Amino acid sequence: MADDLFTTAGRVPGAPSAGERLAWLRLIRSRRVGPATFWRLLGEHGSADAALDALPAIARAAGMAEYSPCPEGVVRAELAAGRAAGARLICGADPEWPAALRELPDAPPVLWLRGDDALLARPMVALVGARNASSLGVRMARRLAWGLAEAGWCVVSGLARGIDAAAHGAALEARGATAAVMAGGVDVIYPPENAALAADIAARGLLLSEMPPGYAPQARHFPQRNRVISGLARAVVVVEAAARSGSLITARGALDQGREVLAVPGHPLDARAAGCNQLLREGATLVRSPDDVLEALGPGPGAEAGAARPAAGMAEPAAGRPPAAAAPSAPPPPRSLREVAELHRLILDRLGPAPLAEDQLIRDLSLPAAAVAPALLALELDGRIDRQAGGLLALRV
Repeated sequence: MADDLFTTAGRVPGAPSAGERLAWLRLIRSRRVGPATFWRLLGEHGSADAALDALPAIARAAGMAEYSPCPEGVVRAELAAGRAAGARLICGADPEWPAALRELPDAPPVLWLRGDDALLARPMVALVGARNASSLGVRMARRLAWGLAEAGWCVVSGLARGIDAAAHGAALEARGATAAVMAGGVDVIYPPENAALAADIAARGLLLSEMPPGYAPQARHFPQRNRVISGLARAVVVVEAAARSGSLITARGALDQGREVLAVPGHPLDARAAGCNQLLREGATLVRSPDDVLEALGPGPGAEAGAARPAAGMAEPAAGRPPAAAAPSAPPPPRSLREVAELHRLILDRLGPAPLAEDQLIRDLSLPAAAVAPALLALELDGRIDRQAGGLLALRV
């Protein structure tokens, strides 16, 4: 029985009781029952309990000889795991359910939450982009997230490397107004390097997932996560995206959901900008600063009168500023071949065809200049980067 065996149906009014909540969870965790099927069954049968009773007969009609709904013990174990993880379950008929998700025909019926669930009532803007983000892309994501959070918006993204992590971090620094939609359980942090960031979000923002606690994400779960990111948001801003990327899929899905799509233009020779430039050709709103997003959407209802936000030419968030001068230190110890290769990868990821100041690159890497300089020289001699006048660096194309 495929997820699209049934067509979309309406929602059940009123918050579910504890017993109904258990039935909701059993229904969505039953084999071959996806979100669209869930809502169809609920609309046809009037309750999750009645839908569970009807499932075996529906499965037989679809050619499945033996079919049993998800056992009650399985979902009780999920609820116990959620409590152990400090998470809370909400259902699509709960009063605090995000209003924006009610519009989606394939909205998740349940969400696990860790953190400040009051953020679900805040207006949201999604910031998405490349995992191997350039230094300029990371700085732009931080600038946008900082400005939008200061203007009263909650910045939603997917806790991925690169643009997602930069957006979450800057929003936390501004007001703690960020929500991370996860492809696995709310207690399974992916990628592991974002564990500290996830802990900060759980403490001051919100982690959420439609997957059970303890569930490790798989490739097929990321498109599902992306529809929730765009579904929660009034608009999706794409900072960097390749021509075929998850960020571009999120943007296409946002258009299907009736959301506004905005994009930051990029250098024509940088593959990470190809998706954004394509979106702009197709009519997406061009973004140069937070003001462009606010002009397209208007200020968030939670914004304070006169709240400060970065405008064009203003200073960037704290992490983008030069560090205070420090006393000279001893040369760094020699690096292993593996460490050298990783540093080369980090440098190449952050550079693009558009020139970038060497001192800005060093600040973005958060490494001593003495450690970065030999790697830059090696990459220059290898013909992979060009050093230009004024202390600028760029990828050789």
